[in-house]
Amino acid sequence: MKNPAPLLPLATLCLSPLSLFAESTGSPFYGDAPDETHPWAVHDWNRPQPPLVTPGTPSTKSEAGKPPSDAVVLFDGKDLSGWEADKSPAEPTKWIVKDGAMECVPGSGYIRTKAQFADCQLHVEWAAPANVQGESQGRGNSGVFVMGAFEVQVLDNFNNPTYSDGFAASVYGIMPPLANALRPPGEFQVYDIVFRRPVYKDGKEIDHGYVTVFCNGVLVQDHTKLEGGGGHMRRSKSGPFPEQGPLKLQDHGNPVRYRNIWYRPLPPRISEGNTDGQLSPEATMAKRKEIAASIRADAAKKADPNNTRPEMMRLLESLAYESDAAAMEKASKMAAEYTAAILKTPAAQMESKKGEVMQTKQAFDYLVRFNALPGDFAPKAALDKLVREQEWDKK
Repeated sequence: MKNPAPLLPLATLCLSPLSLFAESTGSPFYGDAPDETHPWAVHDWNRPQPPLVTPGTPSTKSEAGKPPSDAVVLFDGKDLSGWEADKSPAEPTKWIVKDGAMECVPGSGYIRTKAQFADCQLHVEWAAPANVQGESQGRGNSGVFVMGAFEVQVLDNFNNPTYSDGFAASVYGIMPPLANALRPPGEFQVYDIVFRRPVYKDGKEIDHGYVTVFCNGVLVQDHTKLEGGGGHMRRSKSGPFPEQGPLKLQDHGNPVRYRNIWYRPLPPRISEGNTDGQLSPEATMAKRKEIAASIRADAAKKADPNNTRPEMMRLLESLAYESDAAAMEKASKMAAEYTAAILKTPAAQMESKKGEVMQTKQAFDYLVRFNALPGDFAPKAALDKLVREQEWDKK
């Protein structure tokens, strides 16, 4: 397909009766066509629908909320069957479950999930001891280690200053939080974390990792870049990174409690093969070919010698994604036959054909505009003339 022709004025696209009709009925010949880096049209009805997820419920001071329907629950307040001590070889953890929360037993060591995962939306709730003891890093200290590598700091910083990159909700040693949004000690704090791991290929970074964090509903990490695992007194460094890892919670000598821990896996990024977004020209064309083939397969299912228009419209639609000689030849022949039949409609019945003709004309106009059909496409010229004669363009 050639480069798209100049766009029509916005008012023409958005306010014309035909455009409004197309939007309300879900016409495929509506938004900008696929281009060199976008395999989908704008407002594309061929694009997969989002999966249905039933939202969860928020937690209260006394009771944990419910996770979304597609969440993987890591701790539901009942037992630690999905957890183990962070040791090799693995052994049962000495952390305890009490009143619906898991509690760190100081000196027992980190705890980790048996399950391993990577890119995710992670939900963790934690509470520092209500009995305040210590200051700075010695007060309600723990940590959420995503993939066992990147620490989102857990610390009682309610009226308790410390170094900024070790503050609660910091990416420890890397980035301070944007704000201190903590509730008083003893109350559960809520971390919602969006995590993307660094991606390496052949030892070279092709997509840096990042983390976004909300603390009690307040944005505290805004797409913070991740290079490699950080740590105490050590600057993070770029380097090859595993594809999966466990969630670890830190034993830092304080009886910090955790509850309502779950995650939702995130789809792969474009760098990992996802084809929903702005792609390279090569990936875009490959995806457009795939979409066009799917539409042509659907067109074949609509074949009906008594009504060829549905098959014709789907074949025409496929041309917006990929120029295909066989599809073009068949669609052009069907369009010519369809137009000839419409022109033979008795005058008394012509008005009943208005909606169908206008939709077909819109398809022709769209495909000519985006160079998927030639500008002198004869069926289009015939329908243009009919519309003018019927004055349908003025109604």
